[in-house]
Amino acid sequence: MNTLLTIKNLHASVGEKEILRGIDLTVNPGEVHAIMGPNGAGKSTLSAVLAGRDTFTVTEGSVTYDGRDLLALSPEERSWAGIFLGFQYPIEIPGVSNANFMKAAVAEQRKQRGLEPLSAAQFLKLMREKMACVEMDGSFSSRGVNVGFSGGEKKRNEIFQMAMLEPRLAILDETDSGLDVDALRIVASGVNKLRKPDNAFLVITHYQRLLDYIVPDVIHVLYKGRIIKTAGRELALEIEKKGYDWLIHESE
Repeated sequence: MNTLLTIKNLHASVGEKEILRGIDLTVNPGEVHAIMGPNGAGKSTLSAVLAGRDTFTVTEGSVTYDGRDLLALSPEERSWAGIFLGFQYPIEIPGVSNANFMKAAVAEQRKQRGLEPLSAAQFLKLMREKMACVEMDGSFSSRGVNVGFSGGEKKRNEIFQMAMLEPRLAILDETDSGLDVDALRIVASGVNKLRKPDNAFLVITHYQRLLDYIVPDVIHVLYKGRIIKTAGRELALEIEKKGYDWLIHESE
C-alpha cells in the first residue's frame, strides 16, 4: 500500500518564532489520524502548513503527498490534488450563494483533473445527495456562503463542501469547536459517511468527545511543536481522565 502523506522532521516558524519543531507523521489511505494537544502546541499551525498558508515559513524537513513534494505546490495546486482544509472558524462570503460557490469549485477541480464538466442536472443531483449526508435543508443552497449561519450550520456546511469535493486527504481543524451534541453528531456522521479505503483524515481536536463519533485509527499528542505520544484510541480516554500533564512529564 502506498503511503498518502509522509511528514519528516518538519520545522515551521512565524517570523523568528519556531512553532513546529520536528514533526514526523505517516498517514496511509483509509486511515483516520487524530491530533490532540493543549493550546499553543502547534496543531493549527500544522494544518495551515499542510494547506499552504504563507503566514508560516517551513525552515526544515519535507512533506510528501501522494508521491509529490507538497511544499512545492501552491495552495490551489494542493486543493486540485485532493487536499481539503476544514477551518476552525469558517468565513462568510456575502453575495455568493452556496450553490454557485460549489459549482465553481467542483468545475475547477474537474477541469484540473481532466474530467468533463457536470451538466446542470448532474450537479443538482450531486448537491442534493451530499446535502442529505449532513442533514442540510435544501434552502441553504441559495443562501450566501455561511452568511447568517449558526456555528453548527457553518460546520455542517463545511462538511457538505468536503463531500462535494471528495478529497483524498481531509484536514479538519477543531471542527467540533463550539458545537452542541446534536450538531456534533451530524457533522461526525457526515465525516463517517465519507470515509473510504482510498482517502484519509487528519482530525485536530482538543476533546475526546469528537472521537466517540469519529473513531480514529491512531492518536498523536502534540506538545511544543513535537509529537510526544502516538497510540490507539484508548489514548484519548486516558487524556480525558488525566489531562495532558502526565504525558508532558513523561516527555521531558
